[in-house]
Amino acid sequence: MSEDASSRALLGWLWRNYLHHYKWLLVAAFIFMAMEGSMLGALSWIMRPMFDQVFLAGDKAALWWVGFGIFGIFATRAVASMMQKICLARISQGSSARMRVDLLDHLMRLDGPFHQSHPPGFLVQRVQGDVSAVNGVWNAVLTGAGRDALALVILMGVAVSVDWRWTLIACVGTPILVLPSVAVQKFVRRRAREARDLGAKQATRLDEVFHGIVPVKLNRLEQYQSDRYRDITGNLVRAEVRAVTGAAAIPGLIDIMAGLGFLGVLVFGGAQIIDGTKTVGEFMSFFTAIGLAFEPLRRLGAISGVWQAAAAAIERIKELMDTRPSLASPAQPVDAPKGIPEVALRGVNLSYGDAQVLHGLDLIAEAGKTTALVGASGAGKSTVFNLLTRLVDPQQGSVTIGGVPVGDMALMDLRGLFSVVSQDAALFDESLRENILLGRTDVSEARLKEVLDAAHVSDFAAKLTQGLDTPVGPRGSALSGGQRQRVAIARALLRDTPVLLLDEATSALDAQSEVLVQQALEKLSEGRTVLVIAHRLSTVRDADKIVVMDAGRVVDEGPHEELLARGGLYANLHELQFRDEGPTADSRALARQGKLRKGSGKGAKGFPRPDESSLLSRIFGRWSSR
Repeated sequence: MSEDASSRALLGWLWRNYLHHYKWLLVAAFIFMAMEGSMLGALSWIMRPMFDQVFLAGDKAALWWVGFGIFGIFATRAVASMMQKICLARISQGSSARMRVDLLDHLMRLDGPFHQSHPPGFLVQRVQGDVSAVNGVWNAVLTGAGRDALALVILMGVAVSVDWRWTLIACVGTPILVLPSVAVQKFVRRRAREARDLGAKQATRLDEVFHGIVPVKLNRLEQYQSDRYRDITGNLVRAEVRAVTGAAAIPGLIDIMAGLGFLGVLVFGGAQIIDGTKTVGEFMSFFTAIGLAFEPLRRLGAISGVWQAAAAAIERIKELMDTRPSLASPAQPVDAPKGIPEVALRGVNLSYGDAQVLHGLDLIAEAGKTTALVGASGAGKSTVFNLLTRLVDPQQGSVTIGGVPVGDMALMDLRGLFSVVSQDAALFDESLRENILLGRTDVSEARLKEVLDAAHVSDFAAKLTQGLDTPVGPRGSALSGGQRQRVAIARALLRDTPVLLLDEATSALDAQSEVLVQQALEKLSEGRTVLVIAHRLSTVRDADKIVVMDAGRVVDEGPHEELLARGGLYANLHELQFRDEGPTADSRALARQGKLRKGSGKGAKGFPRPDESSLLSRIFGRWSSR
C-alpha cells in the first residue's frame, strides 16, 4: 500500500472507531477555527485603508473605524482561539482515553501464545506511548485542517485581489517543495516506525529490570543491565533525531520558497509603486497577506511530518487491534453444567509448534473427589490445567466438564467453574479489601468476615496499619508469601466454584505459613472436585486418586499405597525424593502439617510410623468417606 493510501486507510479507521463519537464537537471546533483563521485575512485587508486613508490621506474619520476594526479582529481571534482549543482538548483527550481502554480490553482477550511473544513492556509502550503519540497529532492535524488551511485560502484571496501577478511571483518557489516533500514524508514514516519499536524495547527492558531487581542485585548485573539499556536508549535517540530532522525539513523548504517569493515581489512591485501605478496601502495589504500566509503554510508543512510520526504509532495500534484470538466462545454456547462435575480428558494430543506435549492423554477426575497429578517437570501436568480452562485447545481428543465439552461453553461460563490457587498469588497494587473483592459489590460484610476467617486472613489483617484498607504494594510485595496465599484462598472461597485447581499451593512456604494455608485449603476444598499438581509426594499421599504422568502420558494411577506396592515410576519418584531430601524429610513435611502426634516416635530409619498422616489426609479422607 502506498503512503497516501495507507494514510487514508488509517484516517478512515480513526474516524470510524473514535473521532465520529465527537462529530458535533468537531463541528464546533471547526467553526471556531474558521473564525480564528479568517481574522488573519481581515487583518491583511484592513492594512490598505490604514495606510492609504489614515496615514497618507489623513482621514481622521477613518482612523476610528479602522482602529475599532483592528480591535474587533483581535478580540474575535482571542475568543475563537480559546474556544477551539477547549473543543480540541476534549476531542483529543476523550478519543485517546477511549483508545487506551479499547486496546487494553482487546489485549487481555488475546491468547497465551500472543502474550508469550509480546512481553509486558512492549504492550505497555503500545497502550501508553503509542496512544500518546496519536493524541499529540490531533491538535496539529485538526488545527491545520480547520484554521490554517482556511486562513491560507483567505490570505491568498486577499493577495490575489490586490494583484494576481504579485501573487504568482510570490509562489514561484512552490515547485521546490513537491518532490523533496514526498521523499521526506517516506523518510519520516520509516524513522518513526523505528523509534516506536525501539521505545517498546526500552519499555520491555525497564519492565524486566524492575520486576527482577532482586536477581539483578544478587548476580551483580547492575552494570550489565545499565549497558544494555544505554545501547537501546542511544539507538532510540538517533532514530528520534533523524525523524525530527526529516519533519523539520519541510518547514525549512517553505522558508526558502518564501524568501524567493518576497525577493521577486519586492523587485517587481517596488518598481510599480515608484512609478505610481500601485499605492503603498496596496503593497502593505499584499505584503501583510503573504507574510501572514507563510506562517500557516509552515504549520501545514510541519503537519506532514507530525502525521507521518503519528501514523507509525497508529499502524502499530491498529495491527494489535486487528489481531484476533484463536480461542473464542462458540457462536451458540451451551449452558455450563450444574452441581459438582466430573472432569475428563480422553485421547488428548497437544503440541506447541513441533514439540508434542500430550500423547493420547486419558484422565478422569471423579466428581467431589481429589485427584493429584504427579510426575517430573515437563510431564504435562500444568498443560492439563490449561486445557480445562481453555487457555489452549488440543489438536485431538475431548475435554469435558460434567459431560459438556469445554469448547461448547462460553469462555466466561467455563472459567466461572474454576477456582485456582497456585504458588504465585497474583495480587495488585490495591488495598487488601480490593484484592479480595476484585470489584464485587454484592458481598456483605458478614460474608466477607466469614471468608476472611476461613482463609485465616483475619489473623494478619487486624495487625496491618489500615486493616483491610491497607495497600498491599506492587504484586503484593507488602505481604509475606503465606499471607499472599491466604488472600488467594479468600478469593477462591468468595468465588465458590464447583472445581478447585491447586498448583503447588504450599510448595514455597515456610513451616508456620504452610500450616495456616493448609487449614485454609481444607475449608476451601470441602464439597468440590479438586485437582492438585504436586511435586512433593507427601502432600498428596491421601488423595482419592494419584495420577502419575510422564512425557505427556498417564503411566499409572491409584491410591498412594497401591502405587508404592506396584513399583514403577511413582515408587521410583518416592524413593528418589526421600533419598535426595534425607531420611527425615517426610517426617518434617508431616510435622509442618501439624499431624505428628506428640510423643510418637520414629522407626529405625527415621520415617514416621504407618498410622501417622498429614493434614491433607483429613481433607481427602473426608471426601473418601462420602
